[in-house]
Amino acid sequence: MSFSLSRLFVALSAGLIACAAQAAEVQIAVAANFTAPIKEIAADFEKDTGHKVIASFGPTGGFYTQIQNGAPFEVFLSADDTTPEKLEKEGATVPGSRFTYAIGKLVLWSAKPGYVDDKGEVLKKNAFKHLAIANPKTAPYGLAATQVLAKLGLSEAVKPKLVEGANIAQAHQFVATGNAELGFVALSQVSKDGKLTEGSGWTVPASLHDPIRQDAVILAKGKDNPAAKALVDYLKGPKATQVIKAYGYDL
Repeated sequence: MSFSLSRLFVALSAGLIACAAQAAEVQIAVAANFTAPIKEIAADFEKDTGHKVIASFGPTGGFYTQIQNGAPFEVFLSADDTTPEKLEKEGATVPGSRFTYAIGKLVLWSAKPGYVDDKGEVLKKNAFKHLAIANPKTAPYGLAATQVLAKLGLSEAVKPKLVEGANIAQAHQFVATGNAELGFVALSQVSKDGKLTEGSGWTVPASLHDPIRQDAVILAKGKDNPAAKALVDYLKGPKATQVIKAYGYDL
């Protein structure tokens, strides 16, 4: 090997070692409603930064318990703003890292085309057998669903027909498989670029429930992980916000 080629090989090797040293993994806990957007965002993030995202999806309340019990998560993307705030007060987060990454929208959805009208009158007709919601005690979208029913004066009428999923993903599954004719799910689960991907739905007016303000925060375990900070910064950037808006969230 010539001297110049040897120097080139050494330089390339040094560059690869430097890149490997800079790249890191970040373990994140993600509210189930944000599954599709974060998969797209993580793919872009990995291409642009070299860092790798390891994501777990589930109910916000469940993640809170896991984090309290020492789960190895470094970033938490919640489905509400109160849970990250609570963790912040408990000293389980990196101070100053909490921010709102999305404002969620609730939709009454059916896998059947034409089943749900654009004003949600199907709820008042009460001709369905099952209405799916996420567990209101652990899932903010489930809580929002119960607030909608209360404001419409339908809580008691539909109570015997409620089917609770552990999280919004399971509530969606109940409807998608036909085990429930309709249900309250996240708009992000059934729409892209402003259009329903299947079935029929009614986007619930924000006035019928408390705002679904979704906060992200770097957890204490991610304090010294450059990939954790990089991901949070990336979520605030133009590529990520474009994806978030495409799935129907407000910012």
